[in-house]
Amino acid sequence: MADPRNFLPMMPKHIGVAADHGGFELKEYLVRMLREVGYEVTDLGDLQYTLDDDYPDFVVPLARTVAGGEVDRGVAICGSGVGACIAANKVAGVRACLIHEAFSAHQGVEDDDMNMICLGGLVVGHAFAWELVQTFLHATFSGAERFQRRLAKVAALEHQETK
Repeated sequence: MADPRNFLPMMPKHIGVAADHGGFELKEYLVRMLREVGYEVTDLGDLQYTLDDDYPDFVVPLARTVAGGEVDRGVAICGSGVGACIAANKVAGVRACLIHEAFSAHQGVEDDDMNMICLGGLVVGHAFAWELVQTFLHATFSGAERFQRRLAKVAALEHQETK
């Protein structure tokens, strides 16, 4: 039997990011910081500041990339973070949350297996956003039975037909 002290949870290594104009500046900062500390980053756009772009055009491809396992986790940013969160959660297999404080950045992963963090580029400063992203990326899902049971109920909702 393996010594449990030798078990280290697998940390995410490949991170997807996406933002509209409201999150563009913060996205550029976070991409730079992620790469500086060794993460592989896939930037799904917007790749230039475009005032009239729309968050679903970038967040939905990111969400599909996360759900498909092409990246380990995702970071989505719009002006408030709300629209990015709404759009991301329309994709089956995505568990995204708007995060503006540290407790939920790790608890959302530990208890709810959150795989996308959504931030407000006009709400959260660069340094604090970086702290939140690091907290999110260093957290691991506990796998406790009660959390797995709850997630199975949520996943079942994704497969129900609308009436």
